[in-house]
Amino acid sequence: MDSKNFLFVTLDALCVDVAWQVSREGHRVKMYVDSDASQDVGDGLIEKVEDWKKEVDWADVVVFDDVLGLGAKADRLRRTGKAVIGGTAYTDQLEDDRGFGQEELKKHGIPILSYQTFADFDEAIAYVRAHPGRYVFKPSGEAANLKRLLFVGTEDDGSDVIGIMEAYKRVWLKKIKVFQLQKHVSGVEVAVGAFFNGSRFLSPININFEHKKLFPGNLGISTGEMGTSMYWSEPNRLFNATLLKMEETLSREGYVGYFDLNCIVNGNGIYPLEFTSRFGYPTISIQHEGLLMPMSELLYRLANRESFAIKTKKGFQVGVRLRTPPYPFDDHKAFETYSKDAAIYLRRNTLDGIHIEEVKVLNGQWVVAGHAGAVMTVAGTGATMKAAQQQVYNRVQNVMVPNMYYRTDIGDRWERDSDLLHNWGYLR
Repeated sequence: MDSKNFLFVTLDALCVDVAWQVSREGHRVKMYVDSDASQDVGDGLIEKVEDWKKEVDWADVVVFDDVLGLGAKADRLRRTGKAVIGGTAYTDQLEDDRGFGQEELKKHGIPILSYQTFADFDEAIAYVRAHPGRYVFKPSGEAANLKRLLFVGTEDDGSDVIGIMEAYKRVWLKKIKVFQLQKHVSGVEVAVGAFFNGSRFLSPININFEHKKLFPGNLGISTGEMGTSMYWSEPNRLFNATLLKMEETLSREGYVGYFDLNCIVNGNGIYPLEFTSRFGYPTISIQHEGLLMPMSELLYRLANRESFAIKTKKGFQVGVRLRTPPYPFDDHKAFETYSKDAAIYLRRNTLDGIHIEEVKVLNGQWVVAGHAGAVMTVAGTGATMKAAQQQVYNRVQNVMVPNMYYRTDIGDRWERDSDLLHNWGYLR
């Protein structure tokens, strides 16, 4: 493909790796970052712009990387005839408003878990006392991005969820405007996703397993994510029973991008938890490791609404996120003390499997940027999950960052989860 102009529009620089990879493939790239705290992310690696609207005529493709209003902007621009990757006001709402997303699933004939939406903590506490049981507490809207606020109850009478809500009422009342209490169900957590070209889903689809807890063994608090294992697949029962039912609506919306649904499944059924109507992070970077075509070609053809088969590797991909303090907390002082401008050193002169997140170049040296300690994702691939794990952890050893930490068990769940999913018939 000839060199093209790509413009990335991002709230928090989440798409920095995709932009960097596209530039490494020989294309001209510019990026607009809205967040003040993330302004330095990608400095020295990607050209930054202060007003993305002034660059639209320059761009062959415009990529909007998030929800929270970006979908509506993407849709308006796409309607002018521009080649755009991004959502719509509707697909933004699917992710931003959990209650709306659940009702849309129900409307499309996809069974959901029972849930209640609240805007008042006292009302929610009274509800649990009147209806004892295990619940999952899920903030909606912008607060949903604070993954540490999600709480999975373990007490059958709901007393632990009541305790958490009483604490949140004192501490997070101004931040959590709306939240959901969802019935808890046991099973395998698995996500199914696919790229959508404005008319239909493209094959192959992607089956992935997120690892959200901070520590190995699935211990500690929930984070945005600590790593993911995945593989590409032809459409299967899991896809046909969920995402495929959304195809007509997404086509009517003209959605272009990646679309994902996280689920809990067991022998009784599939229970969708939440939509991701955008690229997943670090999903998109790990998916890149499994492509047999340039990322730039995938994005360009997708934005131009082409129908094509995505060229992918057989086997598995594993991604491990490397973190420094204060991740996953928001603590400016801790970041300044432990992580700001910390040097990133590669033992071997190779970028194999390296996918940047909060990184910039300072005096010719890679250093930690941003504000959260979300440094990078390292990815590997292999014919088996074990082989992909071996490659990714070998590559992790290539990276040195002071105070760095990461999980050492990404992909371990596959042996158990795959047996259950195959026995239940969801991967056929």
